[in-house]
Formats: sequence, C-alpha cells, structure tokens
Amino acid sequence: MAHLMDGKALASRVLAELKQSINVSRKPRPPGLATILVGDDQASRIYVANKRKKAQEVGIESFHYELLVSTPEADLLRLIDELNGNPAVNGILVQLPLPKHMNEARVLEAVDAKKDVDGFHPLNLGYLMRGDPHIVACTPLGVMHLIASVGYELRGKHAVVVGRSTIVGKPMALLLLQKDATVTMCHQYTKNLASITKQADVVVCAVGKVNLLNRSHIKEGAMVIDVGINRDAQNRVVGDVDFHNVEKVASYITPVPGGVGPMTIAMLLKNTVDNYLRTAT
Repeated sequence: MAHLMDGKALASRVLAELKQSINVSRKPRPPGLATILVGDDQASRIYVANKRKKAQEVGIESFHYELLVSTPEADLLRLIDELNGNPAVNGILVQLPLPKHMNEARVLEAVDAKKDVDGFHPLNLGYLMRGDPHIVACTPLGVMHLIASVGYELRGKHAVVVGRSTIVGKPMALLLLQKDATVTMCHQYTKNLASITKQADVVVCAVGKVNLLNRSHIKEGAMVIDVGINRDAQNRVVGDVDFHNVEKVASYITPVPGGVGPMTIAMLLKNTVDNYLRTAT
C-alpha cells in the first residue's frame, strides 16, 4: 500500500515558515500580493478567495481587483502597469482563464517578470530552461517540494510527465531534469501510454481527465503524483489517477484533494515572500 504524500500538512509547514520569515524581517511594511479576477467564473472566484485567505493568514497584504467580463484588454494592461510600478506589491497574479477577447500571452507578458509569482512570464520560463531558475511555476515547484519531503532521490530515476502545458508539464520536466532524472514527456497524441508510464519510477500526471491512469499504467513501487483536478459522475473532486487501485501498487501517491493543490498555493505565497525579502525596503 502506497505512502500518502500529504500536501495539506506540508503546505501548513511552509506557510508557518513564511509567516516566521515575515515576522523576523523587520521591514517597515508587509509583503503585498495583487490578485486580478476578470469575469464571474465561479471556480476562479473560489481559487482566488482561497489564495487571498492563505496570504492574509501568513501576513501578506492583499490587493484585489475584480473586473467585468466585458472589460477591454487595454484596461487590464493599464492596471497591470500600475501594479508593476507599485512598490507595495511584490507579486501579481492574473487568474486564468481570461475572457476570449483577451490575449492571454500578451497579458501574462505584461506582468513585470520580477513580480510574476505564478512563474508564467517568458523570461522566467527561459531562466528555468537554461538551468538558472528565478521564479518557478507554482504547481511544479510544489511537486518538487513534495518529492523532497519524503527524501526521494531523483538522480538516475526515470520520470514520466503526462501533460505538456506551459503551466505544469514543461516546467515540471525541466525541474526533474535539473535533479538528474531521465525524463519522458507524454501527451494526448502519445501512443501506447501504458507501455511508457509502466517503465517510470516517478509518474506526474497533469491532464485533467478522470481515471486517465489506472493500475495497468503503473509499475510496482513507483511514485505517483496526481496534479489533475476533475469532477466525476458523482460530482466528487478527483484527480487523473484511479487512486484506490493505483495506491495498491505505488510506493508513494498524492491524494486529490489534499495533495498537490495546497502546495500550489503555498508556493505562490513563497514566491511572493521571496520577492519581498529580496527588496531593499
């Protein structure tokens, strides 16, 4: 039976450390995180509310902006420019997805790379690519903390990443490579997926499809990291992995919910506090 990788407990420890770091910094102001929500998507609203709540618990000042779904892109870009120049703001988060009339890439690139606590800016992705990470995307960074928390040695291991998004899959592969794992990436056009994942010592799945991976995809003793968040036929929150069957063969596994999700928020706040501690005032 697999060892459960408790992201909720680990995130709580990270947040306690961040709070302590802020308290001992003795700076004249607290760190600041700006969140921007465009439109009325309920899932996005819940995500932002959770992030703001955790930020305030740690001692991060929250600057929150809600824009109508009909807001012109130019207005959003002006707001981002103002926040880029605001010294009280150490991190800027633009909640995705954006309305269809907005160019997501242009909006994300408008955020100052030094305040891009999501790690989505092309400069930050480029630094990661060359092996000199500045600010790293929160979900892959959270996964790396989870792996480190159980003392797992990645050097020489075969890691398979299922999913190739810029938010999770690609930065995840780069972070695993930096720890000297041998990395294979799979995606929706990969043929015979099980034949590849079955070879892996570590499987990270970030696709968004219920039960994409089952027991036949996982070799005995593998570590399984489930990044997916879905609703099943009973409207329960589940991941991409058939948890109850896979946990019988895996050595380590993350639950959904309570695995990677809490770590994503913890890493967002860590990126914000790290930015804050780097500033002179």
